Amino acid sequence: MAKQISDLKLGILGGGQLGRMLIQEAINYNLTTLVLDPDPDAPCRHITNYFECGSITDFDTVYSFGKKADIITIEIEKVNIDALEQLEKDGKQVYPPSRVIRLIQDKGVQKQFLKENDIPTAQFQLANTREDILNSDFSFPYMLKLRKDGYDGKGVMKINSISEIDQAFNAPCLIEELIDFEKEIAVIVSRNPKGEVKTFPMVEMEFNDEANLVEFLISPSTYPEAIQNRAEEIAIKIANSLNITGLLAVEMFVTRNGEILVNEVAPRPHNSGHHTIEGNYVSQFDQHLRSIFSLPLGDTRAITNAVMINLLGEKGHDGVAKYKGLEKVMALDGVYVHLYGKKYTKPFRKMGHITVVDQNREEAIQKANFIKNTLKVIS
Repeated sequence: MAKQISDLKLGILGGGQLGRMLIQEAINYNLTTLVLDPDPDAPCRHITNYFECGSITDFDTVYSFGKKADIITIEIEKVNIDALEQLEKDGKQVYPPSRVIRLIQDKGVQKQFLKENDIPTAQFQLANTREDILNSDFSFPYMLKLRKDGYDGKGVMKINSISEIDQAFNAPCLIEELIDFEKEIAVIVSRNPKGEVKTFPMVEMEFNDEANLVEFLISPSTYPEAIQNRAEEIAIKIANSLNITGLLAVEMFVTRNGEILVNEVAPRPHNSGHHTIEGNYVSQFDQHLRSIFSLPLGDTRAITNAVMINLLGEKGHDGVAKYKGLEKVMALDGVYVHLYGKKYTKPFRKMGHITVVDQNREEAIQKANFIKNTLKVIS
């Protein structure tokens, strides 16, 4: 008889909030989880079966950790790919596969992959130095992104004029046309080893310009069906082209003339899918487990309107976290609090999220605005 999910050990590289929410779901399957993270106080530490404090970018550490698991997954892309490749050669299942993580780790390679596969995306050019940026063909303003290690708004800058190139990254970069978009949207797609594919309904995102982080997420979208279908088709095409197993979050822009352009992709559970815990029949975390354990994929339909608000550390606060206004927020109907177990706050650090569910979309948005103005993470 084939091994059941509860007989297997899942190794997770990274012990942050994504790993924490994945473990919260894994507990429902009696799944044994192992976590590797460099932070001795990582959010996963106290809820995983086995925690190892160590580097996720060091070959030997990742390799020896991976040997303890049956299936290895990630909650962050910045991991040692060579160790994962060796584990695959040793017969371990690594999902997403190491080749997918390698491709996605480098935003330049990721962009070239999109272009080669006829996936619509903004015009771009690769640059290695400030001199390359200075000699680029792009007209101002344009976006500049570090090819490696950028995340959560870090490693991205807007270049408005030639005088700003002095402050530009002096490292391998991606120069990208600035898109005059109407809305940023996202589709999460799941795929198991049998090639079964399902998408979650398209969501709309509102950004905090200062932190360059998602502040609000609204599900489901009210865009015309044609645009939603097109976004889902693009996400499926990317997942199939990558031959991925697991989740793939695809962030896109809807332009003023209704065109859809892919911004970037992430091969893991993603901030744009947190609302699915309460808002959909299956959550993104359950779906990721179903995908990597080659189980039937769940029903991704939205149950009701859901608005997700990221809880970010307040500016000017650095220290032990306190949650001001929590009781006022919890007095509202349909409000679900998710704190990430991070002891210390700092400006714009992701400390948790709140999901509001309501059969009335406008009321859900009103509650979300109230929460944004009321609940503050301070020190």
